[in-house]
Amino acid sequence: MTKRKSLVPEARNALNGFKAKVMADKGYHANNPDDIKFEVAKEQGIPLKKGYNGHLTSEQAGKVGGPIGGNMVKEMIRMAQEQLSKK
Repeated sequence: MTKRKSLVPEARNALNGFKAKVMADKGYHANNPDDIKFEVAKEQGIPLKKGYNGHLTSEQAGKVGGPIGGNMVKEMIRMAQEQLSKK
């Protein structure tokens, strides 16, 4: 699997920190934010491994990435609403 490139490469560390914080709030903890996907996969019973995972179905991949990205988006919306309410 290739790593996605950020539109702003300098933002990668901040995004990883944000992912770690959001997922820690949901009860997931990993030394490396990129390893959170392995915790989610294990919980879902999905055989995710390091490296290429072409054997996974779209549904399985979505069950791993969906909770991570979905929780990050929910938190960003919550933060934006909070900022808007302060104006």
